[in-house]
Amino acid sequence: MVKKISRRGDFTLLEVTAKAVLENTKPGDSIAVNGACLTVIKKDKDYLSFEVMQETMDVSNLGELGISDAVNLERSLKIGDRLSGHFVLGHIDAKGLIRKKTFTGNNLCFEITIPKGLSKYIARKGSIAIDGISLTVVEVRTSVFSVYIIPYTLKNTILKYKNTGSFVNIEVDTLARYAASNS
Repeated sequence: MVKKISRRGDFTLLEVTAKAVLENTKPGDSIAVNGACLTVIKKDKDYLSFEVMQETMDVSNLGELGISDAVNLERSLKIGDRLSGHFVLGHIDAKGLIRKKTFTGNNLCFEITIPKGLSKYIARKGSIAIDGISLTVVEVRTSVFSVYIIPYTLKNTILKYKNTGSFVNIEVDTLARYAASNS
């Protein structure tokens, strides 16, 4: 949860309360906040502090956060750890806008609008990260894609707070980005 946001020269100071990721975290470590990889500059007993560059504030939904907003926090993968899911680097490509939120059975479906040109890196049944949450693409059209959210993911992430009109951070599949750049 966001504790404090303030300008500090060319940076924004972002402080978030944390529990699970606090253990063994130290200044200099990377923690993804809503999928954006940030460097811890200070650790206290119940919060972490980050300096966020303006570019990150502009390209991600971090610039729209307010005090008490919930955020997803995730540690970086350590060499030798088990890889469970998709490759997610914490490099936000753009903000997406949830344009439709519907339930199909027990699953939630988000239809998300993205900036022009980003859809070439998104494939049906490919991976994508939404606010740092690794998901599988259901459908992709020009400037729009959709994903389903299973009940477990909905219950355990900030996606439960997202509605039509909410901005989310988008990180396209790294492998798709490299494949497209080499073709």
